[in-house]
Parts: sequence; C-alpha cells; structure tokens
Amino acid sequence: MLFQVAFANIWRRPFRAVFTACGVALGIGAFVALVGFADAFEKEWQRFYVTKGTDICVLRGSLLNKASTDEALVEKLRDLPIVAGAAPVSFDLVDFTPDVSGVTQGWVDTSFEFESLTVLQGRRFRGDEAGIMLGEILANSIGAKVGDRIEVQGAPLEVVGIFRAQESFSTSSAILPLHQLQKLSDLGSKVAGFHVRLSAPAPGESQEDHLRRAQSLIEARLPGLKAVRAGEVAHDNHIMNFVRSMAWSTSLIALLIAVLGIANTMAMSVFEQTREIGVLRALGWGRWRIMRLILLESSILGIAGGLLGVAAGSVGLWMLAFIRIYGGWPHIYPSPRTFAEAMCLAWCISLLAGFLPAHRGAGLPPTTALRYE
Repeated sequence: MLFQVAFANIWRRPFRAVFTACGVALGIGAFVALVGFADAFEKEWQRFYVTKGTDICVLRGSLLNKASTDEALVEKLRDLPIVAGAAPVSFDLVDFTPDVSGVTQGWVDTSFEFESLTVLQGRRFRGDEAGIMLGEILANSIGAKVGDRIEVQGAPLEVVGIFRAQESFSTSSAILPLHQLQKLSDLGSKVAGFHVRLSAPAPGESQEDHLRRAQSLIEARLPGLKAVRAGEVAHDNHIMNFVRSMAWSTSLIALLIAVLGIANTMAMSVFEQTREIGVLRALGWGRWRIMRLILLESSILGIAGGLLGVAAGSVGLWMLAFIRIYGGWPHIYPSPRTFAEAMCLAWCISLLAGFLPAHRGAGLPPTTALRYE
C-alpha cells in the first residue's frame, strides 16, 4: 500500500521527478567518475610495481622530487645480500606531438624490470644509444612504428621497439636509456630513485619480517634515503592524496546540488499534497506512517538517480580512453565497491533531503490539512 501511494505521487508529476532524478544522477555520476578514477588509478599504480617484481622503492623525499638522488648509490644497494636486483630509474612528462603527451621512463639496459615487458616489434635498446621504446598504446596514439624517428625534448630518437606490459601505465608510456633521459632533461647524474627486488626470505622468516628487515638495512646503508614498500608508494604519496582530495571535493559539490534538488522537490510535493495528507491522517494514518511515505518517495527518486549516475559515471570513465592528450589512456572501470558506495550515497542523500519535508508533512494536524485550499 505504501509503495503504491509513493509511486502514484511521483507519477503525478513525471517531469519534476525526471529532472530531480537527473540532478541526483549528476552528483552520483561525478562521484563514480572521479572517485572511481582515483581508486582505479591507485590500483593500476600498484600493479605497475607488482608485475615488475619490485618490492621496495628507495627515494629521497617524495615522488615529486623526480631527480634528487645520485645514480652511483645503486652500487651500495647491490652490495647488500638481501638485494637480488637494484635499478636506477627516472621519469619525465614530455610532448610527443602537439596533441599527445606521455610519461617517459629512464631505465638502464640491465634493469630486471625488462623481464615484465613483451617486445611486440623491434628490440630492446642497447646501452646509451639514441633510441626509444614505445608502449603499444602510446605508439598507436601517435602513429609511430619501429624505425621511425620521433622528437623528444628537442632531440630526434629512433623507435627501436614497441612493447606491451602487464599493466596500463607502462603500455601508455615510453622507455629510453637512463643517461639519454638525464641528458635531455638536464638531470646530470641524478635519478628519481631505485627500484629494488629482494632475495628470498630466510628459512622461517615471514614476508613481513623480510620486508621490514630489508627496509632497515637499506636505510642504514643509504642515510637520508627512504626505503618504501612498493605498495605504499602507490597508496600514500602527495600525488594520490591530491587526486583523492580533488575527486572527493568536486563530488561533494555535485552531491550538494543533488540534495538541494531532492529537498526542493519533496517540499513542493508536501505543499501540493497537503489536503491528501489530511485525508490520510483522518483515515487513521499516524505521523510516522506519513513520514515513511514521504521518505519513501524521496528514496525512490534518489535510487533512480543513483542508477542513472552509475551508468553515466561508467561511460565517463570509458570515454577517457579516447582523450588523445594523454597518449591513449587505457580503459579504466570503477570497482564494485565504488558502485556500492555510489548507491549508498544516493540513498543517504535522498533521506537527508527528504527529512525536513517529511517532518513538516507528518506534523500537519488533520483538521488544518483538510481545510487547506
């Protein structure tokens, strides 16, 4: 009975209901697209390290200090028995064409991280040659193939290989000899840090204890540098904190607009249904039942808008793959957790927006409501 009355009240004003649901969809869509992107970005960043077998990143300060560590320190890392492999790395953001930018990584040709790549065409670069390897997505985006010469930071480099990685960050980036990147970006002998692969734990030693011991040994060996677990680099850093903050702040603004839209709709609905509420009260409906009816109406609008918003936000994320300026960003899909959070948010803001109109409607005396014209 309650659901029938609620749906009937909503369908009496279909255009208002549709516009209100669209307002909720705007807020939920922004949440799914922005917060979903931030979460997917973090997970993909974690996969960047996991698929390469990197256990620890050795950094000075934060990731924003892209070249602040002396490359020669890598030899001290390699001398540690607990270290199976250590590779200096650096990076930069460069323009490959007037329309496409992408991340360029600087590696040494002996880096263990090459094991995670599949060379589709051409070969790996050798030594410090003036060559560059392109990820498959980036190569397709700029229309480059093996043997072409592309300009990076004003210098022509030959495309020696096109590769595919197990995660999308690398496949959307370029890799060139570390010393070439240092030269082109005026980094001198500095690098962003070192990626470290650890040896196997000692018999009876847990992985957690092994990582903790490695961090202590590395930081003791290289004072002033931090040994950070690869997973923590992707989760807790200035870049991710900024991305999360921007996603949530923008989403909250859109959600506030959705709250105001539902509140206005429900206030108008209560105002227009004053006589009907009086009749229901006269027929024996209590205040709590009237309140439940109005909150049910707002919940239906919120959930309908939430479903639309989830669909719209998913489409928005899918369309990111077609923005050429980012070198053909790969498809990123929000997680089921993001969908669940979005629907809970839609329901919560509908209850929040409908509470005051519901309280006012439930508080109308039957006699006053029946006399209302």
